[in-house]
Amino acid sequence: MIKPLPIAAHGCWWQRSLAGRRMLGLALAVACFFFSHLAAASCLDGNRMTGVNLSGAEFAADKLPGTIFKDYVYPDPADMRHFQSLGMNTFRLPFLWERIQPQLLGPLDEAEVHRIEETVAAARSLGTCVILDVHNYGEYRGKPIGSTEVPRAALADLWTRLLARFKDPENTAFGLMNEPSKLPVAEWAAVAQETLNILRKKGSRHLILVPGGSWSGAHSWFAKDNGVSNADAFRRFHDPADNYMIEVHQYADADFSGTSNTCVDPARLGAIMADIAVWANSTRRRLFLGEFGVPANQQCLQALAAIMDGMKGNSAWGGWTYWTSGKWLGNYPFSLQPDSNGDKPQMTILKTGM
Repeated sequence: MIKPLPIAAHGCWWQRSLAGRRMLGLALAVACFFFSHLAAASCLDGNRMTGVNLSGAEFAADKLPGTIFKDYVYPDPADMRHFQSLGMNTFRLPFLWERIQPQLLGPLDEAEVHRIEETVAAARSLGTCVILDVHNYGEYRGKPIGSTEVPRAALADLWTRLLARFKDPENTAFGLMNEPSKLPVAEWAAVAQETLNILRKKGSRHLILVPGGSWSGAHSWFAKDNGVSNADAFRRFHDPADNYMIEVHQYADADFSGTSNTCVDPARLGAIMADIAVWANSTRRRLFLGEFGVPANQQCLQALAAIMDGMKGNSAWGGWTYWTSGKWLGNYPFSLQPDSNGDKPQMTILKTGM
């Protein structure tokens, strides 16, 4: 059971008595003021969102539902505390649609919802925002959204059920679908619009992250898919609550897949980041970089610096979450998970963008 931190959760109870103030002194009072105000931070406070993905719950997609702590795992609150202590205020939580909703259009799995609720509670105690990320690539049990087996309304059904369980927009943001590559860009944009509209009609005030179609790549934002690019498809996207960001991803290897230990020229990445920011500013859209990551070699650290520099000082970028962290990642080269040597080299560069 994940329990909130006492100071943040209970609002510094000792400050209510004069004896308590005298006993603990001014220094602790200042510390408590800091932590209690930190706990008041939220997904809606307007600050730039900076953080990391928390991998584990999306593991073993070939083993459904899978066994908790054997096939998949939820984040360790100690890891969340560590990253928050480094200045991060946002965590992206990938999980599988099939685990949270075992039957399409059916009820949510209570055990799985409870695990997410525990993660959200831990984040709340730290004053951080959790992005709930349905990590399914635009499909359910291998069938794409929009097919006979998975009607377009199924995604809205899932999010309507999640809204009923995660009602607090201060603590949670909604990431509609990770990299919806299994359906055409234009169709995905229509599904995303329909889903957002339904959430707003149901009363959601949450920040909603709307990923670009296909692999959501910033580098391919203007590439045509059946005659329609992401730039085309999301030019007219609308949120009646005006509380959303377009989510893009950007890796640094030659095919931008995030599968190689070599990286392209940093100047190329800088141009990619600049081009999509121009589109966002011209269309009055805000961007969120939901995934980006590199191995810790000199070439790729320079590429990471170029990605970070591409977001600095540009109001088009509302935030980012690095890919990725988690104790089950082993020797995964992109991992931000601290080891016996301390924080990874990537962390030094990420701090420049906080």
